[in-house]
Amino acid sequence: MSLSSAISIAQQAFSNTAQQTAIVSKNIANAGNADYSRRLALLGSTGNGAQVVSIYRAQNEALLKQSIASIGEASGQARLREGLELLKSGLGGNNYETAPSKLLSEFRNSLQTLASTPGNKTIAAAAVTSAQDLADSLNKTSANVQNMREDADKEIALEVDKLNSLLADFERVNNEVKSATATGGDANDALDQRDKILKQISEIVGISTVTRGNNDTVIFTTDGTVLFENIPRQVTFAPTTTYDATVTGNKIFVDGVPIAPGSGADTTAKGKLASLVQLRDDIGPKFQSQLDEIARGLVELFKEGGQPGLFTWGTAAVPPAGTVVPGLASKITVNALAKANPLLLRDGGFNGVVSNPGGAGNPSPGYTGLLDGFINKMGENMSFDPSTGLDGTSSLLNFATGSVGWLEETRKTASAADDNKRAMLSRTQEALSKQTGVSIDEELSLLLDLEQSYKASAKLVSTVDAMMAALMEAVR
Repeated sequence: MSLSSAISIAQQAFSNTAQQTAIVSKNIANAGNADYSRRLALLGSTGNGAQVVSIYRAQNEALLKQSIASIGEASGQARLREGLELLKSGLGGNNYETAPSKLLSEFRNSLQTLASTPGNKTIAAAAVTSAQDLADSLNKTSANVQNMREDADKEIALEVDKLNSLLADFERVNNEVKSATATGGDANDALDQRDKILKQISEIVGISTVTRGNNDTVIFTTDGTVLFENIPRQVTFAPTTTYDATVTGNKIFVDGVPIAPGSGADTTAKGKLASLVQLRDDIGPKFQSQLDEIARGLVELFKEGGQPGLFTWGTAAVPPAGTVVPGLASKITVNALAKANPLLLRDGGFNGVVSNPGGAGNPSPGYTGLLDGFINKMGENMSFDPSTGLDGTSSLLNFATGSVGWLEETRKTASAADDNKRAMLSRTQEALSKQTGVSIDEELSLLLDLEQSYKASAKLVSTVDAMMAALMEAVR
């Protein structure tokens, strides 16, 4: 080997070491970046020895796709759980202290207390107050449900705007990847950015991807609708400003195709949008219908002379049996006559129908027939609308308890599914990280190897320098 060849080899070794060291330094700097894939310099043989021929980006397409799918599932389940937790907190928390079922039971107890001392006006007033607490609970819970639906609608609008922005970013980065791939440039940073955007998109809507020639990627929703192919497809949504039990929210469209809502407590929703639609259009309305049926049952049980008695709802008629009246729970209240004269609970007379045998002029203070009838009817079967998801034939007490039970069972199932999907996402991300992430130990070990390579190259240069000096001395 000539001295000039030795110098060329040493120069190439220094160049390789410098490039490899730069890559290792970049890896270490991004060790905590979950969206960064490890880089590795690939060497090839040349006339002057080994040379860095390309920069390899660690990747595993199968695990990446699984991670993106898991992100969508976990995001959808988490958002459903949050909505159910919000409904629960509106009912008093863990013990459902302010739930209509609890206040209904307390109201029945107050009627039983009044029946034991029917002439006590103070106890009668307490029973009327208990009835008003029950009506207030139905009003407040109904308002909470509609607020939850309205908030979900607002969040849908924000997430749709975010999704359209991410798709625009994806178009730009995808073009960078295609351009770099076509010209043989370095597409690694753009690939990192593209994968990051895909993960962010999957939090909003479930997706799958196909990579074509030139590293071009096409995005589909999990329903099979094209979300991105060369250009983004437009995602559209028209918000609804005010919600009540009669309002139905608008659909979300991807290129004119509606996004399907999730279903079930262990939801099929992938991404936030499907869960938000499920909360707005399924969970919320179903719970609202249960509240409306509890309110309708109260109006029906306490009616007098074919008209609303103790409980009124702004209409003179008693609602038809077994049929949901949307929004009734938000309207129900206690008859003002009961507040003025609490003993009407004992005697009747809201609509001129007095049950007390002594009549309105000389009521019997020990009369309990009407109170006993109310107490018994609350435990007797009546018809309810089966669209509520609860028993079509049940007592009012059992129906109200079943409503809270339905909400709690749905919440618990959603919570367990959320834990499972989070665990699956964690395992998937861990597996992907092992394949593509940065290990500080490995990088530091590689730095030590590069240090030895540098020392060897420096030794070679030193040796060549000594030989050149000896040669020059000999020539003199």
